[in-house]
Amino acid sequence: MYEKTLHIRQIYKGRVVTLQELDVELENGVCSKREIIRHHGAVAVLAKLPDGPFIFVKQFRKPVEQERIEVVAGTLEKGEHPEDCARRELSEETGYEAVSMVHLGAVYPSPGYVDERIEVFYAALNNEPHAVRLDHDEHVQPQIFTHEKIIEMIRQGIIRDSKTLATWLLYEKKIEA
Repeated sequence: MYEKTLHIRQIYKGRVVTLQELDVELENGVCSKREIIRHHGAVAVLAKLPDGPFIFVKQFRKPVEQERIEVVAGTLEKGEHPEDCARRELSEETGYEAVSMVHLGAVYPSPGYVDERIEVFYAALNNEPHAVRLDHDEHVQPQIFTHEKIIEMIRQGIIRDSKTLATWLLYEKKIEA
C-alpha cells in the first residue's frame, strides 16, 4: 500500500513539533487529506538500580491533565545521538549515571498522525546519585519501584503511557528473557 503526496502545507511550526496538512492520492486514485505532526524524535530509558528496583519518574502531563508514572524520557536535540540523549535525560531527571546502556529498539507511539520515533534503552545504574538537573520548565520526581510493583501498576491501569508500556515489554522480552 502507498499514498502519493501531492501537496504539503505547513500549518504550525513550534519548538518541538510541526503540523502539516498533506493532500494525498491513494493507490485507487481517491484523493484525501492527512494531518501530520512532525517530531524530531525522542528516547525512553528503563533504569535499574544495582540492588534490583527500577527508577521511574512522576510528572504532570498537561494534555491529559494528570500526573503520570513513566520511564525516563526526553526529546532529541538537533544532531544528538539517541544514546547520548538517553544518558543526558537519565542524569538530569534522576541524578543517576548509567554503568551500561542497551538499545532495546524503537517505537512509533501513534503513527496515525505523528512521525515521532522513540529509541528505547535499558540502563543499569550506579549506586551514587547526584542532584537532579531539570530544565527550567520541568518538574519531575524520581520514583523507585520493584518489579512486582510495576507489574501491579500496569495491571491496575496506573501506568498507561504508551512509551512506558512499550519499553517495559521490550525489556521483558529482550533483557529478562
